[in-house]
Amino acid sequence: MSKNNLINEWKRKKAPAKPETRLLLKKLKKKKGKQLDKHADEVHGNIFKNIDCLECANCCTSIPPIVNKTDASRIAKKLGMKPAAFEKEYLVIDEDGDIVMNTSPCPFLQKNNNCLIYEIRPKACRQFPHTDNLDFSKNMKLHGMNANICPGVFHILRRLGEVI
Repeated sequence: MSKNNLINEWKRKKAPAKPETRLLLKKLKKKKGKQLDKHADEVHGNIFKNIDCLECANCCTSIPPIVNKTDASRIAKKLGMKPAAFEKEYLVIDEDGDIVMNTSPCPFLQKNNNCLIYEIRPKACRQFPHTDNLDFSKNMKLHGMNANICPGVFHILRRLGEVI
């Protein structure tokens, strides 16, 4: 399947698949452990060989990332700003008490879906969608939410459901 086809399939199927995704997550929760984590990491690699994140950028347009103090200082320095000025201009505390970018889409997302601060982007951006670490099985609720944001997560869950 081509890179754009996986994204288009996700766009068509994500909303109708929500109940199916919940059932799949319940099934996967029963298979917790290192074996699932290892398998998920392999599936992640295979799926993201076929998804071009620059074609989608839904994460950058729909969810403001958490920005920790280290991220804020690093980005401020790169932009030639004082950390306090960066925080005032770009950050806000959300309803969960997290410090996040103050707008969606991200203020650093360019029209071509490239990130203006890609090399120094926040840790949350570098780790998204959290499916390629060996703690996959500990984050099922997060994967369920992210399946509606990221075509990669959607397809990773489907692929895992086929083999489990």
